[in-house]
Amino acid sequence: MEKAGCNSSHGKREIQPLHYLSREEAEAIEKELLEEFRFGQQQLIEIWGHACAMAVAKVFPLRSLAKKQPTLLVVCGCEQNGAIGLACARHLRVFEYEPTIYYPKRSSNPLYRDFTTQCEKMDIPFLSYLPTEVQLISDAYNLVIDAVLGVEANPAEVAEPYISVLATLKQIRVPLVSLDVPSGWDVESGSSEGISPDVLVSLAAPKQCATRFMGKHHLVAGRFLPYDVQKKFELNLPEYTGTECVVSL
Repeated sequence: MEKAGCNSSHGKREIQPLHYLSREEAEAIEKELLEEFRFGQQQLIEIWGHACAMAVAKVFPLRSLAKKQPTLLVVCGCEQNGAIGLACARHLRVFEYEPTIYYPKRSSNPLYRDFTTQCEKMDIPFLSYLPTEVQLISDAYNLVIDAVLGVEANPAEVAEPYISVLATLKQIRVPLVSLDVPSGWDVESGSSEGISPDVLVSLAAPKQCATRFMGKHHLVAGRFLPYDVQKKFELNLPEYTGTECVVSL
């Protein structure tokens, strides 16, 4: 009798529609990873930050950038999504991009401060302010990464400095990449008067708002998820190619 491979049950399952997560489901998956599978929060941020950098490099390889210098701007919020943006920026620097970070409200969380220190030690510059003249951003950077607001954010409760940040991001003319949830969008309804990203990188699995995403590229970074988690939450993730950690939808 032929011996079944370790992924045989995964590989032979019937293809089902991709599952889009509610806020509650997304939080439950993260709790499962932290408590049952003993992932650390820093570990998850690192995995997601690396995957986001891989997604950016996949969509915008160095040779394809319009400007001579491979510059990009990473805009970070003070919660976990911002920390993922910091980790993403660090990996992009290793990949020979030239990231600059705008981090208007730095977190007091020691874990997030570690990611800030890592970026500073790698000589990644931090902006003291975000230009309101969007032409300055377009002239300086090939693209902008939105790591401002994550799953936990309620668009109705967004306050400064993020109101002004989102107003600027709505107007930029270079490609915009959003991490997990486009900032200003409601996770479940997708209703938004906010930004319109060209690229969305969904972490673990797409959120319900992603059904309204109209940009050019939607990628998912969920390969690291244990199969038991994928099965429990009926994620129906697409197949990943080779050793890639992100997949395009």
